[in-house]
Amino acid sequence: MSVHARPQGPVTVRVFRYRFSATRLGARLARHLVLLRLDDWGIPYGSALSDSAALIVAELAANAVTHGRVPGRDFEVRLDLLPAALRIEVSDTRTERRPPVPGDVVLPPCDSETGRGLVLVDAIASRWEVIDRVPVGKTVRAELDRA
Repeated sequence: MSVHARPQGPVTVRVFRYRFSATRLGARLARHLVLLRLDDWGIPYGSALSDSAALIVAELAANAVTHGRVPGRDFEVRLDLLPAALRIEVSDTRTERRPPVPGDVVLPPCDSETGRGLVLVDAIASRWEVIDRVPVGKTVRAELDRA
């Protein structure tokens, strides 16, 4: 070990991954299970990180069951608790309907009843992106920096 190198402590990465039915009930269950998992990981209910994660999961899961639904196929939620960030991924199996990417999200007209989910994700997430899902579909990945 060099004179300037400091020993690094263990790096803990926690992962939660679950598939849900592509229904409104599945989307609601996803949000509830994410809150439970975060609480188990020491991120308490009602904290800023927990509330932000719940909102992002709720919006992305609602999009997955509304716009990304393929009959007979589930959607998936994955959380990675990294040392510096919480990564949230919501994946569905619909390839041809892709959401706008960061920078292309526009606020819908005032009288519109839909279209605000990604506006909220864009406002709350530290960063987000849309990526291809292997073998089929897409994933919206959002990260929240841990303060």
